[in-house]
Amino acid sequence: MSFASADSATRISAGNALTPEDIIEADLKADEDVATYALYLGDDALMLAQRLGAWISRAPEMEEDVALANIAQDQLGHARFLLSYAGTAWDKTEDDLAYFRDEPEFYSCRLVEQPNGDFGQTIARQLIFACYQYELFSQLSNSVDETLAAIAAKAFKEVMYHLDHAAQWTLRLGDGTEESHRRMQEGLYYMWPYVEELFNDDDLLRDLAERDIAVLPSSLRESFDQRITPIIEQATLELPDVSPAYGGDRSGRYSEHRGHILTEMQVVARKFPGATW
Repeated sequence: MSFASADSATRISAGNALTPEDIIEADLKADEDVATYALYLGDDALMLAQRLGAWISRAPEMEEDVALANIAQDQLGHARFLLSYAGTAWDKTEDDLAYFRDEPEFYSCRLVEQPNGDFGQTIARQLIFACYQYELFSQLSNSVDETLAAIAAKAFKEVMYHLDHAAQWTLRLGDGTEESHRRMQEGLYYMWPYVEELFNDDDLLRDLAERDIAVLPSSLRESFDQRITPIIEQATLELPDVSPAYGGDRSGRYSEHRGHILTEMQVVARKFPGATW
């Protein structure tokens, strides 16, 4: 079943938007390599959604409560699409994959697992990840896997807003007061060691990229740098010159924060498995 149409790559047909339920009802069957790749991307989105949700009622402005909640909801939507598709390989639902995997079974990058810290630290993470997702989804929308292409095309439209939001706040904080500049710069220094991991290739990614299914992460680095550097410079900030964090890959060297995120996220589902309301 194709999710592409002449009107939009995110619609099955005019007026009928793609939903995670559509993926299940289409009776698709992803192969395990494609499913694992979907987990790479879906787990990133899921973890970031959890982190951003913690800002609700705590943001510096009421408008930011709404903005960060909307971005979190977008990321959760990305996770639902990708986990639903991944689950077709193993006859699992999105909830099975979100709530009933343990720490070593997730593939999220360590950047999205980092603590929110202050607002400057959160915006630094948002700027980095939004620039990365912008380049990723713009390329993945050309995948020969029609489901991944449709998910990416939909996500790209949302990430455009995420990037604009992060860039505007980076400029506002970096070129604001002495204190806001200090906090934004410190946020960038805190998050920058986790940038390299976003662009590391592995055997799975190389194989899928050769088949035009996935995007090779290393191929995105140049365009990422070209996108993020002018924003940082315009904000009168310095591009951090720091060493990458140790173990920068998705082979199981996850951060110490992952377990805390999962404990909070999974507790109800695990205490009452199969419950509905």
